[in-house]
Amino acid sequence: MDRIPFGVSQFDSLIGGGSPPGSVVLLAGDAGAGAREFAYTSAAINALGHADTDLFELHYGDVGSNAALPDEVHYVSFTANASELYHEVTHTIDETLLSPASDAISFEDLSSEYFQLSPIPHDWYVEKRRTITDLGNSHDRRDVLEALGEYLSENAPGNLVVIDSLTDLCSLPDDQVSWNQMVMLVNGMKKASQAWGGLILVLVAQESLTDQQMGALMSATDGTIGFEWERGGNERARTMFVREYRGVLSRIEAESIVRFETEIQSDGFDISNVRKIR
Repeated sequence: MDRIPFGVSQFDSLIGGGSPPGSVVLLAGDAGAGAREFAYTSAAINALGHADTDLFELHYGDVGSNAALPDEVHYVSFTANASELYHEVTHTIDETLLSPASDAISFEDLSSEYFQLSPIPHDWYVEKRRTITDLGNSHDRRDVLEALGEYLSENAPGNLVVIDSLTDLCSLPDDQVSWNQMVMLVNGMKKASQAWGGLILVLVAQESLTDQQMGALMSATDGTIGFEWERGGNERARTMFVREYRGVLSRIEAESIVRFETEIQSDGFDISNVRKIR
C-alpha cells in the first residue's frame, strides 16, 4: 500500500491516491473555513468504505490502484463523547451516510482525563455519577497526554486516527500540559507513525496559536493542510492549500496547483475548483 485516502475523492486523485502511510498531518486554518469538515469527511468516508461499499462507491468512487482504506477509523476528542460528536457531524454530513459510517468509527472520549484537575463539576463530563470507590481511585488516573499516547500506541498502527483538537490542550494550565510537552508529543507521534504506517490527522485552531507555535507544530509533523476564507466581491469562499508535505506537495507543484476552492455538501467536504498557475 503506497497511499491512504483522505476521503475527499478529487483531492485524493490529484495527489496520487491519498497520503503516504506513516504520516502525521496538521489540519489548520481560519474558524469555519473547512479544517473540521475535512476531518469529519475523512473519518466518515473511510469508515463508510468498510460499512457500506455501495454507498462508498456512489459518493467517493474507486480507491486508487496504489491506495487502500485504513484498517480502522478512530476519532479522539478531549471534550466530547460519541453522541455529542455524532450530533455535531450531522451538521456537515447527511445521516444517510453518517449513520452506517459511525458504526465503523471508534470514538474515544478523553474528557475525564482532560477535565479531571479542573474546577468543572465531574457530572458535567462524566455520563454517570462517580461512586466513592471511583473518587478514591481518582489519584491513579492518567494525565491527558499519557492517555492519548497509550491510545495511539494501541490503535494507530495501520489505521486512520483523527485528533480533535490539539489546541484544546492549550487552555490547560502549564503544570498540567506545557507547550513544550505538546510539541514533544507531536514529535514523538511523527517518529512512531513511520513504524505504525497509518495516517494521523491533527486538528488545530490556528487563531489560538502564535506564528512561532504554529511553526513549531509544522516542523514536528509531516505535512500541513491550511484552510482559509477568501473574499471575492460580496461573498466569502473557503479555500484549501497544502504546505510542506512529504510525498504530496511535489505532486501538486508538478501540476502547478496554487490552491483549491472548497465547499461543504451533504456528503461532506469537497473541492469545487482547482486553481493553477497560468
